[in-house]
Amino acid sequence: MAVTCDEKVDSRDVGQGDRPTATLKYLVQGTTDEQAALTALQGGSPGAYSGLARLNWTVAPAGDGSLWEGTVQYGLVTSAPRQAGAATYQFDTGGGQMHITQAKEHVASYGRDGATPPDLLGAIGVTQDSVEGCDVTVPVYNFSETHYFEASVVTDAYKAAIYSLTGKTNSGTFKGFQAGEVLFLGASGSQRQGDGVWEITFRFAASPNMTNLSIGGSTGIAKKGWEYLWVQYEDAEDSGAKSVVKKPKFVFVERVYDSGNFAGLGIG
Repeated sequence: MAVTCDEKVDSRDVGQGDRPTATLKYLVQGTTDEQAALTALQGGSPGAYSGLARLNWTVAPAGDGSLWEGTVQYGLVTSAPRQAGAATYQFDTGGGQMHITQAKEHVASYGRDGATPPDLLGAIGVTQDSVEGCDVTVPVYNFSETHYFEASVVTDAYKAAIYSLTGKTNSGTFKGFQAGEVLFLGASGSQRQGDGVWEITFRFAASPNMTNLSIGGSTGIAKKGWEYLWVQYEDAEDSGAKSVVKKPKFVFVERVYDSGNFAGLGIG
């Protein structure tokens, strides 16, 4: 199920005065992971609203485990850069969730009444018919950059370039990461009144490339950060346990994202 972020009907609470503020409210649906809900809220809310900068965004469970109520607060940031060419940066290392069916290392097996457990080669949650696996937290480095551009730079062609790179991985080195490690999650922009300067926030997630992996007896496996690895199992006889069990046979690595040249973003 895709993760969605929709603004609520009773969303906009705006305060005026010397320190104007605004609060927008959203419903995020389609994930049980808090970090994924936060990422969706960040992507679904504008970087600026009514001339105010986005200060923070939070989510709270709302009934169903895959439903979240999001709150985004806006206000004045006196130290924010005003001139084109300036930038601000944010990051978090909250990680992401992945469903796995293979352990990194098998630690121990125990049998009742001295029975010999089967050697499952690290397969997790093996039943007679399937390998159920488990959910784990994996390294994901989420970061965003807010850049300020002259109006003449943010043309329709530039907006189209941002759009075309969304959902792609870096084809070359980018921000210190190797090719294939960074996924561009998209951008949101707004234009300030008065000086016409565009404020655009670019969002990324990074996951490390891996080499020389060993999985269920298969060795020398390599995968880029956003490639998908999966394992095929077969029925195999285990001589120790004297039974037929599911064991890993083949490991596959699939490319599920296209790559692109992030130089088109114009942010170095």
